[in-house]
Amino acid sequence: MSRRLPAFSRIALAIVPVVALVAACGSDSTPEQGAQASFVLKVTDPGNSGPLAVGKRDGTFDAALAPLGAKIEWVSTTPGFSSMLKLFNTSELDVSGAAFSPVVGALSKDVGVKIVAVADPAGQDQSGIVVSPESGVTTVAGLVGKRIAVNPAGKGEYITLKALAQAGIPADKVTRVPLQQKDAASAFATGKVDAWASFLVPYQEAKAAGAKEIATEKSVGSKDNTVVVFRTEVLDKRPDIAAKYLEVLQGLTAKQKAAPADFENVFEKSGPRALTGDRLADAVRVGGEVTVPRLPAESDATDLADVVNTFADNGVISRRITAGDIFYDLKSKLTPDQLAALKGK
Repeated sequence: MSRRLPAFSRIALAIVPVVALVAACGSDSTPEQGAQASFVLKVTDPGNSGPLAVGKRDGTFDAALAPLGAKIEWVSTTPGFSSMLKLFNTSELDVSGAAFSPVVGALSKDVGVKIVAVADPAGQDQSGIVVSPESGVTTVAGLVGKRIAVNPAGKGEYITLKALAQAGIPADKVTRVPLQQKDAASAFATGKVDAWASFLVPYQEAKAAGAKEIATEKSVGSKDNTVVVFRTEVLDKRPDIAAKYLEVLQGLTAKQKAAPADFENVFEKSGPRALTGDRLADAVRVGGEVTVPRLPAESDATDLADVVNTFADNGVISRRITAGDIFYDLKSKLTPDQLAALKGK
C-alpha cells in the first residue's frame, strides 16, 4: 500500500476526530469483547500534535474499538483533504479531518465520503492569503493581474474567492493556479506564484519564512467550518465503529481545550517536528480555542450553503451540493444509548 509523506495541521487534527459513539448498532455485526480485530479503520496519521496524536500515543482509540473487533491503522498523508481524495477512492483511507470546501469539491467528483460531525469555528487566523515581499502586493486589491496558488475546490480556493468578492474584484482578474499544499509551497518559495492561499502548518511556516499576510479566514468572513469525514462505505457497514471513534475524539478534544500544552510535541520534544518559541505558544493558544465536534445542526446547512454558492457562482463546481448530499445521518443508525454518549448530539 502506498503512503504519502506525513505533514499535518494542528487545528484540523485537533478537531478532526469526533468523539464517543458507543457499542455496536446490531448484535450481528458486533464481535464479543476480546475478539481479534477483524476491521481496520484507516485514519490520517496525526504527526506530533493534537487529540489524534495523544490518542495514538496512549492507545486510546484501539482500546475503545477493541470490543467492536476493530483497530486503527495510521496512514501518512499530505496536508489538505483535497490531496487525499485518491486515498479515499482506493479504500486506503477511511476517516480524516477536513473542512466544508474540499468535501463539497470531493462530492462534485463523486468521491464516496460524507461528513459525520462539525466543529464550530476556531483558529481562523491559521489560514489565509500570504504574498511574497518581492510581489509588491500589500492588499487583496493588489492581487489583480497576479498569480495565486490555491488547492482547487478546497479551502485555498474558497478563501481566495471570498477575499476577492469582499474587495469587489472579479475573480477572473486574478489567476488562480491549482496546486496542492506541497507543490504550492515550492511554487511560492521559488517565485512561480505571487501569492498563496494556504492553511494550518504550511501557512504558519510560510509566514515564519517571511511571507506577508494580507487576509485571513476571519477577515473574509469564512464559513468553511472544520468537519470529520468518513468513507461512506465504512459508515454504511459499521456505523458503530464510526460512533465510537467520534466519541473518543470528542473526549480528547475536550481535554485539549482544557490543557492545550499537553497536546503539543506529543512524540518529540525536539527536532524538525517539534515546535518551540512563538510557534509553540501560538499552537497552545489555538489548542485552547478548539471546539468539540458534534453531529451536524441546522445552522451548519446555512454555513455549508455559503461554501457551495461561492464555488457554484464561480464555476468551481457544476451542481449545488445540499446538506442532504453531504451530511451523513449517523443519528438514525445509533441505539438510544449510543446516541446518549455523544456530546452535542
